[in-house]
Amino acid sequence: MHILYLDDAGSPKNAAERHFVLAGVSVFERQTFYLETELDKLAATLDHPEPEKLEFHGNQILAGRGYWRKFPQSRRRTVLLDALACVRRLYGQWALFGVVVDKAAVSPEDPVEYAFEEIASRFDKTLRRMHLDGNSQRGLIVFDKSTMETRIQALTTEFRFSGHRNGKLHNLADVPFFVDSAASCLVQFADLVSYALWRRYEKDDSEFYDVIDGMFAAEGGVTHGLLVKRQD
Repeated sequence: MHILYLDDAGSPKNAAERHFVLAGVSVFERQTFYLETELDKLAATLDHPEPEKLEFHGNQILAGRGYWRKFPQSRRRTVLLDALACVRRLYGQWALFGVVVDKAAVSPEDPVEYAFEEIASRFDKTLRRMHLDGNSQRGLIVFDKSTMETRIQALTTEFRFSGHRNGKLHNLADVPFFVDSAASCLVQFADLVSYALWRRYEKDDSEFYDVIDGMFAAEGGVTHGLLVKRQD
């Protein structure tokens, strides 16, 4: 089974923000250990009294909130860069997925629904390509706990049985699961990916995105795992 861990960045209802992002990382079920291990190693270098409880959230780190207040901004940026780079040391099959939505480009449609439809479809198609290559896998999506839970689960059921603009979902084992990010390093990493994309498109700050550029799901030189929806 491949598990896609997702989190969002940007507020879908904040008129002061132009973009909404949904993004994360897909890993084979037995590979989650390696990313957790790399993030734990990074946490151990940050002088936290209980490094196993230190959480990596992009906005909190860069803004210097909570525990991160003790570090100068240059150090906080380095921590973000190092945390994103942890994915390079993953083993086996893995890929990043992301959807960046210019909210005006999909209005009056809900940007959350648009982003989820696109990312679920792209994950499903990646699993289908794996099946055609002789590697049949089911997929599961895991989110950080949020107020979107009921709507996202309803959308998944709708996409599986009634379809969506790109077809139906055929390879997901169940509706998405929602977990507390404090208990999941993988969900925290999804937060970092979505934040890196949001910083690039909302703040024109590409330093964090540059670390993960080229790591989104692709085949034959075509990137399928990243969509940037702009105004025409």
